[in-house]
Amino acid sequence: MKLLLIIAAVLEGATGLALLLKPAVVVSLLLGATLDTPTGLVAARIGGSALVALAIACWQARNGERGSPATGVVEAMLFYNFASAMVFVYAGIRLDLHGALLWPAVVLHLCLGVWCVLNRWFTRGELSGLK
Repeated sequence: MKLLLIIAAVLEGATGLALLLKPAVVVSLLLGATLDTPTGLVAARIGGSALVALAIACWQARNGERGSPATGVVEAMLFYNFASAMVFVYAGIRLDLHGALLWPAVVLHLCLGVWCVLNRWFTRGELSGLK
């Protein structure tokens, strides 16, 4: 679980910081669209701050034991990764948005989501004595 939380903290923290500092560049690379309204810039920066907060939570929980608050963070990451992947798929298919990083982002979030599912599956098995 520790490696999962460290990788999630680094990836989400870097993305959050990029959204806070240069939201138009990040949105352009990810979705191939401009972010040219003040509302869009604000929304992107709010999202960036949420990602940084999530990264901090992951970083703080990286040394937790089974059944600790780290378990809750992994479950939150499970939801976040699958939800993000679905939003990006919707953006690519239904909204016809296509940035250079859109489909790699879908794959990354699906892989992290599957990793979270596997982690929770095996952690529950260990906790119930099903090694």
